[in-house]
Amino acid sequence: MTSVPGPESIDDLLARVHVVALPMRVRFRGITERELVLIDGPAGWGEFGPFGEYHDPEAAHWLASAVEMAWQGPPPPVRSRVPVNATVPAVPAGEVAAILDRFPGCMTVKVKVAEKGQHLVDDVARVAAVLQARPGARVRVDANGAWSVAEAAHAVRVLDQAVRAADVSRAPGTGPVSLDGPGLEYVEQPCATVDELVELRERLAADGVHVDVAADESIRRAEDPLRVVRAGGADRAVVKVAPLGGPRRLLAVAAELGVPVTVSSALDSAVGVAAGVAAAAALPGVGARGGSGAAGARGGSRGDDDDIPAAGLGTGGFFVEDVVDPGVFALEDGHLPVRQVAPDPARLEELRIGGERRDWWLDRIRRCHAIL
Repeated sequence: MTSVPGPESIDDLLARVHVVALPMRVRFRGITERELVLIDGPAGWGEFGPFGEYHDPEAAHWLASAVEMAWQGPPPPVRSRVPVNATVPAVPAGEVAAILDRFPGCMTVKVKVAEKGQHLVDDVARVAAVLQARPGARVRVDANGAWSVAEAAHAVRVLDQAVRAADVSRAPGTGPVSLDGPGLEYVEQPCATVDELVELRERLAADGVHVDVAADESIRRAEDPLRVVRAGGADRAVVKVAPLGGPRRLLAVAAELGVPVTVSSALDSAVGVAAGVAAAAALPGVGARGGSGAAGARGGSRGDDDDIPAAGLGTGGFFVEDVVDPGVFALEDGHLPVRQVAPDPARLEELRIGGERRDWWLDRIRRCHAIL
């Protein structure tokens, strides 16, 4: 096992697991039902839910995160709540307003773009629909590495102009983005490789397009999560608790990255989202070190609620049912509270799955536990 507190044996671990399936409102990552394992530990609840395509060495990080939360608990927070962005999947523009209704008070919106089978005109329409439904919102887009450098350079310019075009109708001071400032807040993982991200940043600078590039997959699915920033491929980092191995590992990576950090979720239940909130709550504010990171978690100044980039942790709205009652761990004024979350026993029983799927998850835990 790892050096942090953990189960006494694999049998101890398996005796504490609950395998559940959460029905989803919309298709996301190609699925309409999210299977997860929740672990009832002595310090709280942990969540293990690597997606099916993840091999065991990568999935083992998710188990380490679940064990940390269940046996060690969250790191000490420096704020009482965390700002959250709304997330809009690659839906038709006409469905955007209804999706945003699930994110009350969120004035930062992440829009999925570059969906297979769609075109840039669909992305532009989706971004325009966001700003029509929520005027003054700060917009970030996520391409999940789908573009080539040339495609990304063109798309980022067009989408940035689309945001600026929506902004010019607003009076100065009516929103978080000034009229003479950048349009898009950032573009997340526009290209797949580190080399492509480096080339894209150089091309955007040469073209006079002032949009930050944020790395996601190039950090959470990389053997060296620091490489993309050190190579000059990212202005920002999007980090997730489970793929990095837990909140404390995330804080350590964020400290070394030295760029603004957005903490995001991986389509988690309320238990997994609470782990992400715990990590975001422990980050120092931008003013503490000129960017987001973890240095302040070890003695830096305490932050306020909005001194970190809005976290991508508002994914609970994608589920028809979650493991907690509505309102127990809900968005309020665009923020999530910092608290440990325990599943409601009745909901846990209702969402429980058994048979072959449960056996599949138990076997996966055994294999990942052997790697730790």
